[in-house]
Amino acid sequence: MEGILTVVHVFVCVFMIMIILLQTGKGASMGAAFGGGYSQTLFGSSGPVSFLNKFTTVVAVFFMLTSLILAFMGGKLPTKTVVDEVPRQEVPVAPGPMGGGD
Repeated sequence: MEGILTVVHVFVCVFMIMIILLQTGKGASMGAAFGGGYSQTLFGSSGPVSFLNKFTTVVAVFFMLTSLILAFMGGKLPTKTVVDEVPRQEVPVAPGPMGGGD
């Protein structure tokens, strides 16, 4: 389950990057500040929200949900580890060359 969700999350990430790169920024019409005819779009209302903006919001919400689900799944404490299966043995330690064995 976690592997499938990770693959879906990576696809959503790549898809969101592509959608964001397709959009034009607000600074794209900066020429309007220097006498262009589109100064209303730069400083005024931006008009109706485009389909691409709405779709970006939907994909971003899906990205956040998959991120939260993966974080909760990864945050569970393990109940059993490999170290728990190794038998413990007491090994006597001989004094080394710096030890006080005189």
